[in-house]
Amino acid sequence: MSTVTKSVDDSLYPIAVLIDDLRNENVQLRLLSIKKLSTIAIALGEERTRSELIPFLTETIYDEDEVLLALADQLGQFTSLVGGPEFAMYLIPPLESLATVEEAVVRDKAVESLCKVATEHNDQDLEIHFVPTLQRLASGDWFTSRTSACGLFSICYQRVSQTLKAKLRDNFHTLCNDETPMVRRAAVSKLGEFAEVVEIEYLRSEFITNLIQLAQDDQDSVRLLAIDACARIANILPQEDVEFLVLPTLRQCPRDSSWRVRYMMAENLVNLQKAVGPKITQIDLIPALHHLLKDSEAEVRAAAASKVMDFCLNLDKIDQVHVIMASIIPYIRELVTDTNPHVKSTIASVLTGLGSIIGSYNTVEHLLPLFLKQLKDDCPEVRLNIISNLSRINDVIGIQLLSQSLLPAIMELAEDSKWRVRLAIIEYMPSIASQLGQEFFEQKLQGICIGWLDDQVYAIREAATLNMKKLVEQFGAQWAERAVIPMILALSRNKNYLHRMTCLFCLNILAEICGTDITTKLFLPTVQLLASDPVSNVRFNVAKTLQTISPILDSSVIESQVRPILDSLNDDTDVDVKDFASTAISAIALDMELDVFRATVPPVLGKSLEEAIIAKLATAPPTTDTNNNDL
Repeated sequence: MSTVTKSVDDSLYPIAVLIDDLRNENVQLRLLSIKKLSTIAIALGEERTRSELIPFLTETIYDEDEVLLALADQLGQFTSLVGGPEFAMYLIPPLESLATVEEAVVRDKAVESLCKVATEHNDQDLEIHFVPTLQRLASGDWFTSRTSACGLFSICYQRVSQTLKAKLRDNFHTLCNDETPMVRRAAVSKLGEFAEVVEIEYLRSEFITNLIQLAQDDQDSVRLLAIDACARIANILPQEDVEFLVLPTLRQCPRDSSWRVRYMMAENLVNLQKAVGPKITQIDLIPALHHLLKDSEAEVRAAAASKVMDFCLNLDKIDQVHVIMASIIPYIRELVTDTNPHVKSTIASVLTGLGSIIGSYNTVEHLLPLFLKQLKDDCPEVRLNIISNLSRINDVIGIQLLSQSLLPAIMELAEDSKWRVRLAIIEYMPSIASQLGQEFFEQKLQGICIGWLDDQVYAIREAATLNMKKLVEQFGAQWAERAVIPMILALSRNKNYLHRMTCLFCLNILAEICGTDITTKLFLPTVQLLASDPVSNVRFNVAKTLQTISPILDSSVIESQVRPILDSLNDDTDVDVKDFASTAISAIALDMELDVFRATVPPVLGKSLEEAIIAKLATAPPTTDTNNNDL
């Protein structure tokens, strides 16, 4: 008897653990317990999961939103754990409760899981168990249940009887006319999805009525969602029906009093274009685009501008170029000088792509002047969007025209009297070089990059140094040795000590990229020459440079050339020079000792270098010289 009792107690243990953890004050423990539901369900078995676990979860749904969200997600994957599709109806009660909670994220997840469970039902069980749940939610007292109901119609509509279909359409119509804006918002957000599964005659007679009513709602949060519904319904209806049933609603949107509705119209412009076809696009959507591009709100103008490229690509190929040149370019031209930086940067990113559609001649005649304006714009994002897309312009007009038109403007900016303008161009130079290639860069732009290194402004010299590093990484050490290193080394003989220091800064960051040979053969002699510079700032930067490049040099070179220079600097009359030289000597010595140690210590499996040092010290014989403190 005691054995049987023990067996029963063992079988009850998982559910006891779950109950205890779900009641724990610690939210994380409750959350972990929910995430282990599948394991507990397997331990309980299918029958006890249906008879004990699911009822328990249904009765105790009151917790933190994070826990309820995890529960809603878990229940959507529970069909196999309750015995398969024939028992899927057992999952509906807890999910129905979750679909009524206040937190929208939890409700959405519960609706998603209910849709998964609905697909597991056969048609008969769907009518018996799922549809009544939908109707209860749709007629609930709280708006939360009614909003959740809106997402369940499309999943079951096609699988129920004609009588139930009529009731479901009536239920949805009631929700579209609900007194609560949140419910109407949920209804219009699912209107297009539901429209895709209803019969075409009911779409024309009932759903269009709902669409028109919701598109004229007094809440802009409802009206803006009607635009997506228009696009989805337009994809279903024949062309003649679209013109008479959908277009009257769409024509109101670009002139809506709410900027959010106009913004949503701009965002959905391409989807609508694909849905309504070329004829309606020409008559209605191009004027709508004009209106949006001239909107009083910058957000709307930017959204419309971002869609111009895709809109142009989807125009009828026969009249595509003509329509762009006559109906779109004039409006874009105005946006190039817009007062809002975001609008200007958006249109800059779009303009470079239009060239491939309108061809070389039109690009040179109409777009190049706009590019030149944008290259000189005060907003850095505008300049970046042009410069970072030069390759697209190059593909259309060719390198010759590009060098004759845009590059003079870039070179003019590179020598601008305002240092911040020069700084902006420096940042884009690696991008320009990668797009135009090494040969073109050497012919047109290399001199400018070298010239920046002896600029009067430190920020420019610093940026030019980093720019040189990126160029060498891009074109390689051999290119650097031939094309730029001789010019950098020439700075070491400049009369201005600031430019001699710039030479050292360049050597610092180029040494690792260029490698040991170039550093030893070209960089080190120049550093040695500057070690005797009359300016102390140059001398202590020599010490810092030697410390930086020493890991790249061979130990023999360090001993024969680097150490003598540092020893000399360590005896310098200037305190700062001595300090930096002393620091460099210590750092280089430590690096060399570690290199020797790494070479002599055998690899210790699974141990770091620090553990290896401890292991070596532990095996070393104890010293008898108490006065010797050396390791």
